[in-house]
Amino acid sequence: MSSRTPTTNTAVDTVTNGARNGHVNPALAAQSAQLFDLYRELDQRLQQERYAEDIIVGAADHAADEARYSLSQWQLMWRKFVRNRAALVGGIVIGLFYLTALFANFLSPYTLTTRFRDRVYVPPQGIHLFDEGRFAPFAYGVKTGLNIDTLERVSEIDPTVKYPLRFFVKGEPYKLFGLIPAERHLFGVAGGQGAGEGAINLLGTDRQGRDMFTRILIGSQVSLTIGLVGVALSLSLGTVLGVVSGFFGGWIDDVIQRAIELVRSFPSIPLWMALSAAIPAQWPPMRVYFAVTLILSLIGWTWLARQLRGQVLTLRNQDFVLAAKLMGANNGRIIFRHLVPASIGHIIVVATLAMPGMILAETALSFLGLGLQPPITSWGVLIKEVQNLQSIAIYPWVFSPVIFIVVAILAFNFLGDGLRDAADPYTR
Repeated sequence: MSSRTPTTNTAVDTVTNGARNGHVNPALAAQSAQLFDLYRELDQRLQQERYAEDIIVGAADHAADEARYSLSQWQLMWRKFVRNRAALVGGIVIGLFYLTALFANFLSPYTLTTRFRDRVYVPPQGIHLFDEGRFAPFAYGVKTGLNIDTLERVSEIDPTVKYPLRFFVKGEPYKLFGLIPAERHLFGVAGGQGAGEGAINLLGTDRQGRDMFTRILIGSQVSLTIGLVGVALSLSLGTVLGVVSGFFGGWIDDVIQRAIELVRSFPSIPLWMALSAAIPAQWPPMRVYFAVTLILSLIGWTWLARQLRGQVLTLRNQDFVLAAKLMGANNGRIIFRHLVPASIGHIIVVATLAMPGMILAETALSFLGLGLQPPITSWGVLIKEVQNLQSIAIYPWVFSPVIFIVVAILAFNFLGDGLRDAADPYTR
């Protein structure tokens, strides 16, 4: 009943009493009584509707709470992760990087062996989408020469020459995914691939007339996969040793922890340099690639092992571990069926944060001449080839691989921070 009902009753009583005493018109009194009954009926209906709305809202909130509490750990992590826009953007960028590396030979207009002798140190070319009012992508020609006074390569656009651009052009043969022979490239100059028939260099060329865009795309295959493989190997070693150290304790824990302290006591870069220098010079490029990956893995496992040890020291006293022991499960089953899955969220976070370190380590070793060597091409090898500061000052586009390294490192860091926050049960 509304709070205004007593007032209305008083007013109606007044009118009714007045009508009995002859002071108020009886018709007015009857109309007032009718309005009061109507008001009371409307008030009761409003109260019923409000009560029904409260029930519906309460049921919806209860259902939402039940749905939230019934979510799995991975679903909760995903909900928290998608709310972090920086981490989401980082994940998208990383996915695009690996997708580009997978199809690098198809996306690049040329191959690593393509050289344009008359296009040495050509600056980045722009693509024009419309020609005389119609959609017809093209690139202007480039005139190159040598400045006799400064001995610098000079280039200028030749507006009288236009090279039409086409999609899915036939170019130099390559192997897609390293297995499938193919000749089609995503885009290129229509009609051929030679220097005399025109070329398109989106990021310019280097000192040998090689397309920088092509070399960066194909170099990403090595730089990104060496980090992926290196992290996978270090995760395997660090996960097993860290969980075993925390679960068993005692002398096993002491031996593993002393080994970790021994490895971490050496400075990283001198240790990398010493191990890389031990690689025989006559080894083929692919063997050197796997050797560098193995070196990075043997050094990078200590961080994960120490973190997992601390987490397992807490998990081994939980009820599910005690229940597994009471049911007769052996130590191997407890470790690989219970403790490792319980730590998988932390392992993923550490793996994501370790990827930038692997990429930078490969870049540093290749830059110092102790890692990968040509003909293998990676981002580190590309930076080593342009380490002359004078060349960078005159031809700054040859230093463009650094931009891709910086973007990749930032994307991995954003993604790792987002996964770490999503895996933390104390954050919302």
